[in-house]
Parts: sequence; structure tokens; C-alpha cells
Amino acid sequence: MALTLTLFFSTTLFAEYLYKDEVVSNPDFAEQIDAIGEELYETTGISLYLVMIRELENNQTIAEYELDLAKDLKEPFVILGFSELDKQVDILAHPASLYNDFDKKQILSPNGTFIGAVVSTIMFARSFDEMKELMSNYGGTILPVISQKAKDKDITSKYSVGLFNGYSDTAEQIAASKGVELKKAAGSGSKDFINILRLVFYGTILYALLMYIKQKYFRKKRENEQTE
Repeated sequence: MALTLTLFFSTTLFAEYLYKDEVVSNPDFAEQIDAIGEELYETTGISLYLVMIRELENNQTIAEYELDLAKDLKEPFVILGFSELDKQVDILAHPASLYNDFDKKQILSPNGTFIGAVVSTIMFARSFDEMKELMSNYGGTILPVISQKAKDKDITSKYSVGLFNGYSDTAEQIAASKGVELKKAAGSGSKDFINILRLVFYGTILYALLMYIKQKYFRKKRENEQTE
């Protein structure tokens, strides 16, 4: 009973900026998010909320869900929303001028590195304009992590890492736009380490893709030689 109450009050104590959490449910995670959110608010006056829900209802999108939450929040604020089963992530800012303080496209990019953008371009680009768009869209701090395959407890871990990265990245960008440096955010050291892991991961994918293209080319070449 005492342990249950301790966990309850710990979660409640550090839940101001982790506005809703149906996914991770970890007091330590909530404390880290709240520490960054509190520092951002104290230094800039902007509230950054993280919302993680299990599933949306009534065919609602995460963007629509954020708009409903926005009715009860005081401006200026930013909401980073995530729905696990719907696989949706979005960032809402009020007033709209706050979008100038962070790069939403970069944060929500499915590509963590330039190599990831190259792979996406090779696989999905159908025109020159699409190629330019995909090649310029990288640096994502959420989707490259939560899209990884995982099992059991690792699933919750990847959500923790991915959403913490995205929350911290958003907070740091907002702070930087106001001339402030956050002491409790992830920092460049953590980002560099994460980028190295992503570089290795996407490098492996690129190598596998090139080997697939090479094998397909030689197989087609051999078939043409046999028919001649």
C-alpha cells in the first residue's frame, strides 16, 4: 500500500508537463520530462506538454485530439502528441507564431540522418521534386527511434527514448530561439551519440539496398545472356 501511494504521488508530482501518459507510465521518465518543461517555462514563459495516449477514438486524428486539449490550456504553449496504436505523432503550437521557434518538419522527419534521407529517396522518390523534398527531410528525433522493431519491455523503452528525444529537441529549439540554453535537456553529446547509432543503422540498410540492386542487376543480365 505504501509503495503504491509513493508511486502515485511521485507520478503526480512530476506530471505537469507530461500532460497525459497511457504508454510509458514510469515516474523517472515523468520526472525527466517535467524537469525540462519546468526549466523551459521558467526561462521562456512557454509551456511544452507531452501527451502519450494508447489509442484515439471515433476516427479522430492526433492533431484533432491536440486541438481538444488546447481548449483547456493557457497560451503560449506547445503540445507534442503521440498515439501508440494509431502510430500518429504531431506537434501543435498556440499561438501559431510559435512554429517559428522550432522546426516541426525536422523533428517529425522519419529520417534520422542524411543517409536515411538518401535511402528514402532511392526507395520512394517518383519525381525530381519528390527527390528534392526527401533529400532535404532528415534530422528526425522521434520517428527513427519509435519505428524500430522491438519486443516486450523494449517496446516501452523505445517509446521512452523516442518521445524524450523529441520533447528535448523541441524544448532546446524553443529555448535557443529565445537566446536561452537549457541545462536539463538532452544536450549535444546525447544527440551525437544517437546520430552515430543512426548512422550505423542506416548505413547497414543502404548497404543491403545496394547489394539487392546489384544482385537484381546481375540476375537480369544473366537472364538476358541466356536468352541470346
